Amino acid sequence: MNKDMDERLDQAVDLLNQGRLQEGKDASSLVQDRLRMIEWNFTDRLNSHTVKAIHPYPAKCIPEIPKALLSALPMPNGTAVLDPFCGCGTTLVEAQRLGLLSVGIDLNPIACLISRVKTAPTPLHLDRIAKEVADVARHNHDPIRWHIPDVDYWFKPEIQEAIAALVQEIGIKQKNCSNDALRLALSSIIVRVSNQRSDTRYAAIYKPVTRDDVFDYFLAACRKISRALIEREWEPLLQPLIIEADTLKTDPSVIGMPVGMVITSPPYPNAYEYWLYHKYRMWWLGFDPLAVRSKEIGARARFFKQESHAEENFWDQMRGAFAFINSVLVALGFACVVIGRSKIHGQIIDNAGIIKAVAEEQGLSTISSFERVISAIHKSLNLSHANIRTETVIIFQKK
Repeated sequence: MNKDMDERLDQAVDLLNQGRLQEGKDASSLVQDRLRMIEWNFTDRLNSHTVKAIHPYPAKCIPEIPKALLSALPMPNGTAVLDPFCGCGTTLVEAQRLGLLSVGIDLNPIACLISRVKTAPTPLHLDRIAKEVADVARHNHDPIRWHIPDVDYWFKPEIQEAIAALVQEIGIKQKNCSNDALRLALSSIIVRVSNQRSDTRYAAIYKPVTRDDVFDYFLAACRKISRALIEREWEPLLQPLIIEADTLKTDPSVIGMPVGMVITSPPYPNAYEYWLYHKYRMWWLGFDPLAVRSKEIGARARFFKQESHAEENFWDQMRGAFAFINSVLVALGFACVVIGRSKIHGQIIDNAGIIKAVAEEQGLSTISSFERVISAIHKSLNLSHANIRTETVIIFQKK
């Protein structure tokens, strides 16, 4: 972005704060110009900061998208950034880097845990506390157990014992500020020590993982989290509000602050089943994955039952999402959505068209729309049936 355009953006922000952005043709065209200057495929993207990789989370939005939007669009003073489907916190981290208040909502408790740890202050003495936890857990050969469905199929007995011992010892340190980081470290290795092929392949295979490996991997994960948080170069750390809830049933009053910009990539039909690939993480950490499954938007299994979901369900869900967005977004605020298409029973579903239609029903105007190619290493999963190769970035403004 050139200096002249940056100066004009400052003027646009002044107009926006006066409620007059739409009065100035130059200000409106400036927004369009800045958006058109963005290379939306981000072919020259650099490696992300290490804090982005502290826990597996397939099919996540790349940080370059919220970063570009936050840089290109003027935001009213005293307002926050909202991601109503925040996932692993990509938008929240980018807002925090810029010193902006932010709010994230997600149904998935693992997603909320990742987001909290990514944006929280670095826990003191995490490595030392982790070693204490692991040392005690190694000697616990009779930990507390609880019912987990099909646990013997997915975890060898000695692995179950080691995980349960770590869960028990982490629970004892519940009041310690390191608790979230310890839980996240354990969550990050669950698939690695299980019989599940990978984070993106739900099939059982043999893995030569031992009981001692569980503790070693846990300690390595704690070190990785600690180093990543220490290496964050942005200050101060404005803490986002992270709400674990179903966005479609969330009362707007819980946001507690005016929202000047929404940046989100909502789940969409038949693309990726977050609950399925995180369900044993949820079971081990004491969450209920079945409750998450019952409310998850777009879960693939819902489209292959006798009374399967259809395109109409997504229309209804997005109407609910945009009613919520409209209720918290300030006048002349922006709502930015990243969405791919779906393939259901051989039919291509234009999710971007659905998003535009329901947003405009709520009185949001489409400012710009850009198609981008998804990098092969960042594509959503289940490509064989969804055939998702591109996604659309759509920018709306509230009238």
